[in-house]
Order: sequence, then C-alpha cells, then structure tokens
Amino acid sequence: MMRLSLNLRMAAILVVASLLVPGGAVAQESPYLVTYDHHMEEPHYLEISLTPVVAAPKQGNHFAGTTFELEFAPKAWWTSALYLDGQWTSRESSLFTGYRIENRVRLLMEEHAINPVLYIEFANTSGADKTLREFVGFDSWMDLATSNAEARLEKEREIETKLILSRDRRGWNVSGNLIAEKNLAGPPWEFGYALGASRPLALAATPYVCHFCRENFSAGIEAYGGLGEQHEITLANTSQYIAPCLSWALPSGLTLRVSPAFGLTSASNKFLMRFGISYELPLTR
Repeated sequence: MMRLSLNLRMAAILVVASLLVPGGAVAQESPYLVTYDHHMEEPHYLEISLTPVVAAPKQGNHFAGTTFELEFAPKAWWTSALYLDGQWTSRESSLFTGYRIENRVRLLMEEHAINPVLYIEFANTSGADKTLREFVGFDSWMDLATSNAEARLEKEREIETKLILSRDRRGWNVSGNLIAEKNLAGPPWEFGYALGASRPLALAATPYVCHFCRENFSAGIEAYGGLGEQHEITLANTSQYIAPCLSWALPSGLTLRVSPAFGLTSASNKFLMRFGISYELPLTR
C-alpha cells in the first residue's frame, strides 16, 4: 500500500483544517484560473470563456496556449463544459490541439463545513497541447520544448478526475483540489493538486450600478503542482507554482482575470502568465 510522505500528510491536514473553520457562506466571483471551488454555473445561463497562458520554456521557443470554453448547467447541482484547445509557438506554427469534455457534480447543495464536488473530464488532445490547465505526475518544462512537428503526432486520450473541497467563510473562499489523471492507453495514474484562497475587496454591495466598486474585484493566491505517480507519490522532480490572482466582475456579466505564476522547482517553468475573459449569456427557457 502506498504511503504518503510526512510533508504531504501535514499539507492535507492543514488544508482540511482551514476548510473546517466556521463562518458564513458568501457567493463571489472566483479569481482562480487553475483551482476549482464549489460554486456551479447558474441554470439558464451559458458561460463563454477564453483563457490564454503565455510562457517561455527554459529552452525552446516561447508560446501561447489558449482554451475556448462553453459552460452551462443542466441542473443546479451539475455543470458541464466543452473546451477547445489551441496553441501558437514562436518560429513554428499555430495548431488546434484537441478538445475536452468536463462534468462537475456538487454532492451537497446546501452550504456545509466542507462542500465536496466530483469532477470528471475526458480529453482528446495531441502532445502539442500547451494550455497547462493543471500539472500532474512529473510534468516538466522539458515537455514544452518539443517541436510542434514532433509533438502533434502524439495522441493523448485521457481521463482526469478531481475531488474538489471548498469552503466560504467570512468573505473568504478556501479551496483544495486533488487530481488524478490517466492516459487510456495504459498506466500509470498521475497525481497533482491545486490550492486557492481568495476574497472580494469588499463584501457590501453598492446600491447602484458600478464598474469600479471594490466589491467587483476579488484577489487571491493559488498553489499547484504535481505529486508524482501511483507507485511514487512525491514532490521531488515535480513542477510547483505559486500564483497571485485577481478578477474584475462587471455588471454586464463580463469577468476579467489575470494571474502571474512563478515556478518554484527546477522542473517548473520560471514564469507563466495566465489571462481569463468570460461572459455569462442568458438563455431563453
């Protein structure tokens, strides 16, 4: 039976303990670009999102990976999304790299000390995908240095699952994601995590339409990275990142996000720049 290291067990205890701290529930626009919280898409709305990430690997050409997302909620407890991925690499080419289908199911609709959500995603992409939506296993900057001509020949059909644990308290949101991903071509399972904490700059809403009011802005921080594979759960030789994040929610339904991410290990990219733009479009019943 696999045994987690002492550091990993302590990290898990601290995350769960922080989620258990009592407090009131507050709905908010999350600034996260990697971590998921327990808030679902509202029924009768379609969210359209574009989330680019720009980076320069330690060796190789700089690039931009982009995800176009269509997200809707068949039920209040169920959110589904379609992702279309693409990338551009300097001195090489632009590519459509595949698609992903995501489903999230909230297990408890009322607010609890910890709010669990189950996530499952099917991805059909090529090895040239550079959207960097998460890091698992021993993902490294070296994976991004392969040329498009070579990487596009590799087909990746994967199942990704997440256990999302999230809590709103006193205006703060604290969220933790445990990630397990597997290529359908065979073993191993690869593991990763994402942690986030965020808060609106103000909790009380102004009584009039306002674009630059403090309650329209949320700020936070994320940490994410790989945890090795099924026979080697470890932080050694994995990519690890810390990333402040900021969102601006406009009254029109448009939300803008930005998050610079800083690599903490030798396997990480030195720097990633993430952006997000999303719009909620009302649907007719």
